[in-house]
Amino acid sequence: MRKFTIKATAAKPAIVPYQKELNDEQRAVVMAGKGPLLVIAGAGSGKTRTVTYRVTRLIEAGVNPSRILLVTFTNRAAREMVGRVETLLKQEVRRVWGGTFHSIGNRILRRHAASLGYESNFTILDAEDSKDLVDACVEEAAIDTKARRFPKGEVLREMFSLATNTDTPLAQLIVAKYPQFELLTAPIERVDRLYQARKLDRNAMDYDDLLVNWKRLLIEKPDIAAVYQEQFEYILVDEYQDTNKLQAEIIDLLAHRHRNLMVVGDDAQSIFGWRGAHFANIYEFKDRYPDAQVFKLESNYRSTPEILMLANAAVGMNKRQFPKYLQAMRASRNFTPALVPLRDVEQQASFVAARILELRDEGTPLDEIAVLYRSHFHSLELQLELTRRGIPYDIRSGVRFFEQAHIKDVTSYLRLLINPRDELAWKRVLKLIPKVGNATAARVWERLAAAAEPLALVRADEFAKALPKGVSGGWQEFAALIAALLDAANQPAKQIELVLQHGYLEYLQANYENAEAREEDLRQLANYALRFETTEQLLSELALINTERFGAPGATVGQDVEEGADEDEHVVLSSVHQAKGLEWRILFLIWAADGRFPSARSLRDIEGEEEERRLFYVALTRAQDELYVCFPLLESDRSRQSIVQRPSRFVTEVPRELFEIWNVDEELAALEEPDLASLPTPKLLN
Repeated sequence: MRKFTIKATAAKPAIVPYQKELNDEQRAVVMAGKGPLLVIAGAGSGKTRTVTYRVTRLIEAGVNPSRILLVTFTNRAAREMVGRVETLLKQEVRRVWGGTFHSIGNRILRRHAASLGYESNFTILDAEDSKDLVDACVEEAAIDTKARRFPKGEVLREMFSLATNTDTPLAQLIVAKYPQFELLTAPIERVDRLYQARKLDRNAMDYDDLLVNWKRLLIEKPDIAAVYQEQFEYILVDEYQDTNKLQAEIIDLLAHRHRNLMVVGDDAQSIFGWRGAHFANIYEFKDRYPDAQVFKLESNYRSTPEILMLANAAVGMNKRQFPKYLQAMRASRNFTPALVPLRDVEQQASFVAARILELRDEGTPLDEIAVLYRSHFHSLELQLELTRRGIPYDIRSGVRFFEQAHIKDVTSYLRLLINPRDELAWKRVLKLIPKVGNATAARVWERLAAAAEPLALVRADEFAKALPKGVSGGWQEFAALIAALLDAANQPAKQIELVLQHGYLEYLQANYENAEAREEDLRQLANYALRFETTEQLLSELALINTERFGAPGATVGQDVEEGADEDEHVVLSSVHQAKGLEWRILFLIWAADGRFPSARSLRDIEGEEEERRLFYVALTRAQDELYVCFPLLESDRSRQSIVQRPSRFVTEVPRELFEIWNVDEELAALEEPDLASLPTPKLLN
């Protein structure tokens, strides 16, 4: 057999001024030769620019664009990078394979679906489709969901997805992540088998199948794998620290032939372990590719030197990391990050709101200011304070706290206690009873509405006997809850706890994959309710968030995402996870208290604490000019006792001189210069 080799296109003289456009660190990456490359790109270091110029350089050196695979975490990012390459080269390069793992997997599977038993016109199921199909499989499996609360389709779908993306056996995942369903492992596995079979029968794949079947194709069909291993001469993967185990395995299989694999990411910004991201992918890359060249991008163009010194010191406490030190390319603005101890959570909210107004008066637009927090419920008091002061804001961490479905569920119980004629509250809580749908809820409401005392009728035996047979068991528990709530009249905190104890906690676990976070929200709401003498006072205060809007007052529903104002400018409120990749001139980080940030839940093991520290680092590096780290000194527990809060261990473990401590008012004068070094060393919680 005679072999013929198609020679690469001769390289043309360089037209892109790399010397001018890139710094030394970036240029070293762009000009690197063949072989595996690991690029550790610090926050604000021009990572996207470096990847874009690397693709440009490869094409300029004669590499056929169709032999380049560029994997990004959004299709938009890939389009923007390829568009920028075209601008630099002044030529069309659309043949570059650019996109997300799922979009590229879909493209390849469309060509080879028959090899796996599918047709090329397979349907892609979105999250809602997947949930509905899982629900149908539960029905087909004839599982008695009444005998014990069985997880809903949404929870099962998330369970199956996490098992797939972390390459964990389903039974093992249930024990580790969903222990409340451990006794249901066998029927859950049966549903999973039915779900997989049904998808194949119906020529459908869900999002995870696009990865699973892509990997299957590369392993089970060597002839097909060889085609793509030969084609993709150069592979570039962006945000590599966020890849899961399955994605990394696919890339390793594709890079087997040429080994020209460049992965770009920041181990210090690996913060999505709870979602399946595998930190070991980037941390152990050198173990899989011992000959890999390692580059570091440490020149930061975003933040002031003072902010970066704090960020470097904070993340430097982690044991598992690639050591790096971000260097500021910006001049100092003579503003040291502020550490702001506040008396309590109300004063924390007041300080943030007051300082925002000062900054606006000094000329800083509101949309250049953000408030970040570890968990969504940390924004509860702040949302109320901003509303009172008429400061418009956007929520980036989900719907407004009081408009979330689980918050509205629980407050609906309290509403019907105060106003037994509240039709919307009744219908909402009735539908939380097993086997009660819209039609049954409407019929029950008609009878309650006609009664002189609806709350008394609920507890009447003759009323329960008239209900449909399947409802009776759930109704007894509901009636017992109503009686307990009435006994706890004008104790709103206790009433919220009673709702949780009488079945709502189990409802959360069965219906939401983030049940633990939603429970935390409700515990915080119960704490917040302690300050009110009556249930009516609490409900009136909560109504403030719906009536004192920045536009015309109007009704809201749990699914609404309120934009905050009619004005063009809004302060951004966001969880740190949602803020990754973004930046603001002024940044407030609230609730920087131990047990809140880091969260108590994360401190169960050293890996959890290190991911929390990386999350803290991500928060700090969102700030450009000014950074305020705030924490309340006192918090009330459910027995109305004041608990002294410690500042976050991430604050106390860095040198004291990296902060300027702000004294907010005369009540905190004694804390103007607290000796943080004298505080006890934080211990890992068991």
